[in-house]
Amino acid sequence: MTLILGIECSCDETAASVVKDGCEVLSNVVASQDELHIEYGGVVPEIASRAHLERILPVIVESIDIAKISLDEIDAIAVGNRPGLIGSLLVGVAAAKTLAWTLSKPLIAVDHVVAHLCAPALNGAEISYPALGIVVSGGHTSLLLLSDASTAVCLGKTIDDAAGEAFDKAASILGLGWPGGALIDAASKKGAPVHQLPRPKTKGSRPDFSFSGLKTALLYGVRGNPIRKDGKSIFPRAISELSEQEIFDWASSFQEAAVDTIINGIQHALGNNRVLCIVAGGGVLANTLLRKKLSAVAGSYNIPIHLPDIKYCVDNAAMIAGLGYHLF
Repeated sequence: MTLILGIECSCDETAASVVKDGCEVLSNVVASQDELHIEYGGVVPEIASRAHLERILPVIVESIDIAKISLDEIDAIAVGNRPGLIGSLLVGVAAAKTLAWTLSKPLIAVDHVVAHLCAPALNGAEISYPALGIVVSGGHTSLLLLSDASTAVCLGKTIDDAAGEAFDKAASILGLGWPGGALIDAASKKGAPVHQLPRPKTKGSRPDFSFSGLKTALLYGVRGNPIRKDGKSIFPRAISELSEQEIFDWASSFQEAAVDTIINGIQHALGNNRVLCIVAGGGVLANTLLRKKLSAVAGSYNIPIHLPDIKYCVDNAAMIAGLGYHLF
């Protein structure tokens, strides 16, 4: 039996988890900061790092208590050390280093993006390799070729906005609020994709992604092409002029285009790489349309797909501990 304590503070979730043998979650504590950032419509790095400082120790203590173990029983400590907000990462890494030194336990540095692809194993998925990994989150949209749980080669990634970031901006354009992913998903269920929005394609042979043009197309579609007046760009329409149903239809149209863009990249990668399954992770995997279309594309290639439980889509420390186990 191997017990890994995972610590995750890469953005705005302070998280700690104890995982047994890489797949059995004994505790998974996540302290969200949404209430601190909502008035700004996005994560403020300085506020995030200060909140991590306040929450990191209570979260770690709670995760140990829920797991019903002592710190001495931990075999190693895994911490997300890249990529992310530097101030947030510093808090998590400092806490993990201090614990590792104090307890004389191994310290394992974990790549946050690759860790997302360990999330499906936390709900019992048995992943076969090589596998095609797709990470779709607020800060990352990446296609990875996995030769095993801890070895990944990047096949393609976003060249501008991440998918989750684009969902947040779309929600802002439509006046829905923040965080945008769940709000766009909910609004889409009341609308229809009646508007034609682009499915951006990048130049070259790599299955890279681009979402900034889609975001701009939504903005101009909703508010009209800006005109110059008195040296300023002014939109002909305000969001307040749209009916509730029109907002729902624009949300549905955006979601359809964003998900199609992700699926197109996956199909490109599947056409050029032999894999035994698809494994996915990241906050945007909570989107109902994306989950549906991912399952459909896997079925069309006659390969299994492994999706995380909704509770493991958001940034969490269980996935950090899961990957930490394999590295250990």
